[in-house]
Amino acid sequence: MAQEGQEVPNRRVILKRYVTGFPSEDDMEVVAGTARLAVPPGSAAVVVKNLYVSCDPYMRTRMTKHEEPSYIPDFVPGEVLMNNGVSRVIVSSHPDFKVGDLVWGFTGWEEYTLITNTEYLFKINHPEMPLSYYTGVLGEFRKYQFMSCTVFPSYLRNVTSFAEIKCMPGLTAYSGFFDVAKPKKGDYVFVSAASGAVGQIVGQLAKLTGCYVVGSAGSDEKVNLLKSKFSFDEAFNYKKEQDLNAALKRYFPNGIDIYFENVGGAMLDAVLINMRMHGRIAACGLISQYNLEVQEGIHNLFCLVTKRVRMEGFMVRDYYDSYRKFEEEMVGYLKARKINYVEDVADGLEKAPAALIGLFTGRNVGKQLVAVAKE
Repeated sequence: MAQEGQEVPNRRVILKRYVTGFPSEDDMEVVAGTARLAVPPGSAAVVVKNLYVSCDPYMRTRMTKHEEPSYIPDFVPGEVLMNNGVSRVIVSSHPDFKVGDLVWGFTGWEEYTLITNTEYLFKINHPEMPLSYYTGVLGEFRKYQFMSCTVFPSYLRNVTSFAEIKCMPGLTAYSGFFDVAKPKKGDYVFVSAASGAVGQIVGQLAKLTGCYVVGSAGSDEKVNLLKSKFSFDEAFNYKKEQDLNAALKRYFPNGIDIYFENVGGAMLDAVLINMRMHGRIAACGLISQYNLEVQEGIHNLFCLVTKRVRMEGFMVRDYYDSYRKFEEEMVGYLKARKINYVEDVADGLEKAPAALIGLFTGRNVGKQLVAVAKE
């Protein structure tokens, strides 16, 4: 076991270059390095050993150099990639964290991370649950202040504003469905990218609410998962449908009340035609558009007017105050097996680049994460 003060190997995943168009594994690199298991003198800091790190589509947007500031700073070539993770404290000078504590929060895609600003590091409330769940279904969103927080790479430490770091799937699904879509028992609900980290939870929450739920996914395996594991009423493989409008009419002959939007593009265009009067669209993401230099146009927007449809984009940071309520409710559902949760775990930091790229080809089944070290 490594000792405090020891210098240990520390592999890291870095961005090699800014990306245009579709990213590749070669845009990232796993590099060898070292980390000293020590905290700065006089600090209230911790060194953590990372157990799991999360892969999320939003990371792609940070790989491009933006002329105008985005809601979150771009990654910088040569710097370690950052995202949410689950870790174990191995060195601590902080009164609230002791060696051995299991924690989660923003960390590096590396084996060890020094965190000098622990304001945004959280003890795991339910260690009886799988620890990996805190990268997904049980993870919380928080606002992170970049200034003087050395968990972030140097290029972030000069940013003085608050920004969103991570859109956690569990709270995203919960707040987007209940607070934005505002479901009623008997509603007809459609979820795109339904087998993903957010979609699988939305569909199950909809079923618990008493809705009729249909999901789309990109393989027959995922379609079967939606119906057998997640209790969707119906599901279809969108890659096998030559006419998405006809497919939606087949599954929703009376129209759609709620569309939980994860995809954009042609799917959104087809949904607009099939919305019911006074329908609601909760716009969570547009994964089909993230790798396009020019996003696709939408032709059926006038349906918003003629059908009085409300389409609302949202970011989970608007709902983080409801996390504790969400966490206890979701833990209850998971323990009672009223909600099932599927993860796709890549074993080893060297698998992280491929795991992230796989999100954009539909390679993953369920929430994608990387196991960095054994628990």
